[in-house]
Amino acid sequence: MDDSTAGPGDPGHPTRRSLDAYIDEHRDLLAHYLDDLTEEEARRSLVPSATTLLGLLKHVTFVHRVWYDQDITGRSRADMGLPESAEESWILDDSDTIASVLSGYLTACADARLAIASTSLDTIVTGRRPHPLWDSHLHVLRELAQHCGHAEILREQIVAAR
Repeated sequence: MDDSTAGPGDPGHPTRRSLDAYIDEHRDLLAHYLDDLTEEEARRSLVPSATTLLGLLKHVTFVHRVWYDQDITGRSRADMGLPESAEESWILDDSDTIASVLSGYLTACADARLAIASTSLDTIVTGRRPHPLWDSHLHVLRELAQHCGHAEILREQIVAAR
């Protein structure tokens, strides 16, 4: 695409490339907060809420599936194997391990990249409600940035307790 005629949300435009790079940087950072942790440490609850490092990654996987899959394809959460509410997306079950949750997260990130690779962020998606893909992309960036901050603090507490 010729950058002179492309809008900032179009693939290849410098603004879009920068935004995509920020999102990918946060995606990678969030995954690395689980590095070298035990299963018990990844599940450790350090705050009164359901927030754990592993649950946080499971939640952000949910966020990717909702904002890039459901909103684009219109598939239901049930069809995707997702809980109905964001609050439920934090809940870990016995089968959740660092490897399984990380694998699901990395797959959701790759699927999201692929889903929007050739699509302008000005495109209106209609899966849950009509909105420009910009909203999805910016919402995910906000979630990633916020949860990277949470993860950094949780990891710091876990490592300090060793």
